Amino acid sequence: MNIVIEHNPSSIKLAELGVMSWPKWSCQPGKYALVFEERETCYLLKGKVKVYQKGSSEFVEFGAGDLVIIPKGLSCTWDVSLFIDKHYKFDPPTSL
Repeated sequence: MNIVIEHNPSSIKLAELGVMSWPKWSCQPGKYALVFEERETCYLLKGKVKVYQKGSSEFVEFGAGDLVIIPKGLSCTWDVSLFIDKHYKFDPPTSL
């Protein structure tokens, strides 16, 4: 699973990326099946999640204070243990 996690990025890096101007998304604890049609970069303000790639028992865990890059095409289950509140952005679709 090619999820990239940067723990506690600097406030300078977050400002350079414009993270606080990105849209927000939140969800309650539970299990969610997701497919990422585009690469997503997100910054978790609150929460904790284990991400299981479809068909695998291995997981990647991240939470509040993490900057995360989720690859395009990932089919997975988010097992949310603590309420998620995050800023996110998708890479623009690439043209052929």
